[in-house]
Amino acid sequence: MSRLQERETAPDVYNLFLAAVLFVSPWLFKLTNSQGKIDLWVTSAIIVVLSLAAIIAYRDWEEWTNVLMGVWLIASPWLLGFPHTRAMHLSIGFGIAIVLLALLDLFLHYEKRHPEDMSAEPGRETAHQ
Repeated sequence: MSRLQERETAPDVYNLFLAAVLFVSPWLFKLTNSQGKIDLWVTSAIIVVLSLAAIIAYRDWEEWTNVLMGVWLIASPWLLGFPHTRAMHLSIGFGIAIVLLALLDLFLHYEKRHPEDMSAEPGRETAHQ
């Protein structure tokens, strides 16, 4: 099965799409706040690079960095001084989606590498050989 057909790749593709939409959102939504626009452009560019890298050659650190970028998007309106703007709403919404998709991708890859951990019944010990 090719790498792009594996279910673990889907969250990376979705994150790539979200980052692309986030990159063009200042034009789509006619954002006027310069700090907000620059933050969305820079953060989305980083997420695009990370998502492409994860699609090509997956590493856990790429997903953890995507989680950090999503958390940054959630916190940046207050840290950079653009609360109560349209850019804030976009930043928080996309940040939540990116964090959730990156965590889902980490879970799917963990599940694939450790199938015995996921198949055990709760409360039952598994014998490791």
